[in-house]
Amino acid sequence: MRGLLVGRMQPVHEGHLQVIKSILKEVEEVIIGIGSAQLSHTSKDPFTAGERVMMLTKALTDNGISASKYYIIPVQDVACNSIWVAHIKMLTPPFEHIYSGNSLVQRLFIEDGFEVTEPPLFNREIYSGTEVRKRMLEDDDWESLVPQSVVNVIKEIDGVSRLKHLSRKEVSERIK
Repeated sequence: MRGLLVGRMQPVHEGHLQVIKSILKEVEEVIIGIGSAQLSHTSKDPFTAGERVMMLTKALTDNGISASKYYIIPVQDVACNSIWVAHIKMLTPPFEHIYSGNSLVQRLFIEDGFEVTEPPLFNREIYSGTEVRKRMLEDDDWESLVPQSVVNVIKEIDGVSRLKHLSRKEVSERIK
């Protein structure tokens, strides 16, 4: 059986890895949809789809998860909920089961006849992209929340400086 998990992964953090490991106990393969793939270079979505794919691939490899166990597919948003499931199905290998904590995603797949499971969240208060980005902006310890390979990718792309620059720009534009 193959399952589907969709998330923005802005950035990939330890909670994502725990969810993926949990899903792989139930299915042979997992399709990981990198959601909102068209978004980048904002304070909410600072990383490109390619950078998120790189973070995730390296983190899964470093955690001993074989590439034969997953597919990573960038998924652009579609501004029409009635065709979103068909859009996902067009982009991905076939799947039988959906894993999502998002109530809209759950509803859309349920209405299309899929079995949906809400995956367990692991320390959601700290393992969230919002918390990681907040700590980056505040020069607080964000590195302990993400796999070392993700730290390396973020440093390679100068991601903290990008996020800080984008956040300053967005604040100054709101003030105008």
